[in-house]
Amino acid sequence: MEVHTEREGGALIARVVGRIDGANARDFENALHATLGEDDNALILDMQSLSYVSSAGLRIILMAAKMLQRRGGKFAVCSLSDSINEVFEISGFNRIIPTHATRSKALAALGE
Repeated sequence: MEVHTEREGGALIARVVGRIDGANARDFENALHATLGEDDNALILDMQSLSYVSSAGLRIILMAAKMLQRRGGKFAVCSLSDSINEVFEISGFNRIIPTHATRSKALAALGE
């Protein structure tokens, strides 16, 4: 699992590559915390290159969303593969975390 970050349109974009599972969920959490500054108030997780996410990974995603919500910030995920989208639908995450088909749509939604 790798996390690559960049800034675009006032948002921090974290592109997740590989798998997030019980073995590396803590690494994923640490990577997010290391890149998310105290002044950051918009985070997009770009999951285009994510091949698998376990419940441990979902927990970290939810914690990141809640942390930003407490700050008054915005959080979204984008570019989910069919299998990751199915995990979000089955778990109900698609009802609590905004999901977008593309990065540009996520950026537009966070800018509203």
